[in-house]
Amino acid sequence: MLLILFSAIFLITTLMGWGKLAEIVVGENLSGISGNILTGIFSIGLIFTVLSFFIPLNLYVETPAILIGIFYFFKDKLYTNCFKISKRDSIVLGILAILILFSGSFYPFIADHFGYYVPTIKWLTEYGLIKGISNLDLVLGQMSVWHIVQAGFSNFADPFFKLNAILLIIYGMYIVENKSWIQIIFIPILLVFSQSPSPDLPAIVFSLIILNEILSGNKNLSFLFAFSVFTFSIKPTVIWLPLFVLLYSIFISKFQYKKLIFGSLVFLLFIIKNIWTFGYPVFPFTIFDLGISWKPNPELLKASSQFAKVKTFDEQYSYAEILEFSWLDYIKNWLFLDGIKSVINISFVTSLIGFTVFSIIKRKKIISLICISILIKSILVLLFSAQYRFFIDVFFVMFFVVFFESLNKKYALLIGSGLAIIFVGLFSYPKIVQQFIPSFRLGRNLTQFEVKQVLKPSYYIYNQYNSFKIGDLKFNVSKRYPFSFDTPIPAISESYIIDYQKEMFFPQLIDKRNLKKGFIWKKLNIKEKKEVDKTIEIIKKSYQ
Repeated sequence: MLLILFSAIFLITTLMGWGKLAEIVVGENLSGISGNILTGIFSIGLIFTVLSFFIPLNLYVETPAILIGIFYFFKDKLYTNCFKISKRDSIVLGILAILILFSGSFYPFIADHFGYYVPTIKWLTEYGLIKGISNLDLVLGQMSVWHIVQAGFSNFADPFFKLNAILLIIYGMYIVENKSWIQIIFIPILLVFSQSPSPDLPAIVFSLIILNEILSGNKNLSFLFAFSVFTFSIKPTVIWLPLFVLLYSIFISKFQYKKLIFGSLVFLLFIIKNIWTFGYPVFPFTIFDLGISWKPNPELLKASSQFAKVKTFDEQYSYAEILEFSWLDYIKNWLFLDGIKSVINISFVTSLIGFTVFSIIKRKKIISLICISILIKSILVLLFSAQYRFFIDVFFVMFFVVFFESLNKKYALLIGSGLAIIFVGLFSYPKIVQQFIPSFRLGRNLTQFEVKQVLKPSYYIYNQYNSFKIGDLKFNVSKRYPFSFDTPIPAISESYIIDYQKEMFFPQLIDKRNLKKGFIWKKLNIKEKKEVDKTIEIIKKSYQ
């Protein structure tokens, strides 16, 4: 907890400095200390993204970034703003910080932490953005901008990857400064994302902040649109957000094309990043095929798309069974899955219907635009892969809009306190989740509190792996474990090696003397096929 606190102080100071520096270019767009920090995150995120095309985000990037931020923090005496927070608000913020630090100190339990988040950060810190990285491990083709920010500060400022916990503290500051007390209800729920650098958290937090700014009358749509696109680049499933800001600027605000230029440039950077790492404009979709030579193998993409359908139904049906579904079966089976997923899916549909009725009753143009944007996003998710993690943000948005004007500070704090007790209790006694909600798979990975967490957060060390060579590619595979979170790179998950064997191809270096040049896929010859077969045989024997 103490080390996360030190990281928080260090990074918040740095980001405030960068926020002040960014105001020279983009002007003052968000008020208060938190607004300054958020502008800093936005600006440093764009800078780190551009740099990552050319150089690794290592100590040589992190050190000057921190020195520049701290320089402007003291040069402009930004620390004086901290004394403007009232004593009562400081107490609320202090309690929030303690809850966040406590929750963030637990072991990571989200599976993507080990198979996606940490491997992505490792690649970014050691090499930067790699052309065609999705040919090595398809999931790495995402390279979220949030992981780029995390990578840039992970060398010494935040070595335990607790940027999400720090963001929650910043979010608490925003709530207190802007007196948006309804949002304090969300923090206890969002604590489940505080242990890992999950892009879900910043996507939800930034969406709610931008929404609050617009509902509160912020007219700087040039920055808000750019920030919404930045949020979209963190997690594209929040496509409703830039769509809403765009619709708002057209139908409510005085529309000017120049207000979209900044956001369009951010979007262009996002597209270029995706093409560089994945070969297509938006991961994981294969629309707008530009004929890029390093795009992934089409059979692998087809298999990935099929698996996404299976995940839609929580792996309770095979792909062949899903193909036999009528539209009625598709809806019925998705709504009535075994376990907690059914509750989430039914809640999602009923909430959408309820929110649509609410927007009709209210007859406010801004609420109607929010509803339209959410419905478009929801339809897209339902069509492609209706997994709850892709629409969870919608619950927060709908609750926020419905109770934006009616829930006062007293009741918000009361509800928030109750939820805090529940979620902190679940972290402290994970067996409650495991016993009463056995279908919630993530609950199985929760661990009890350990005294050592008071000093530093809990983290896993595995570092067991085997090394192989197929063709010109030397790579490592985690031993008796499906993910490669601390395996030296280049590392490939064993499941992908099996897929490559099945489809008779394997990733290879574009330039065998320079890994930074990237990866392509290549059909296996007879010698390489034998090497793959031998590799899989060794992997299977390691489990015996």
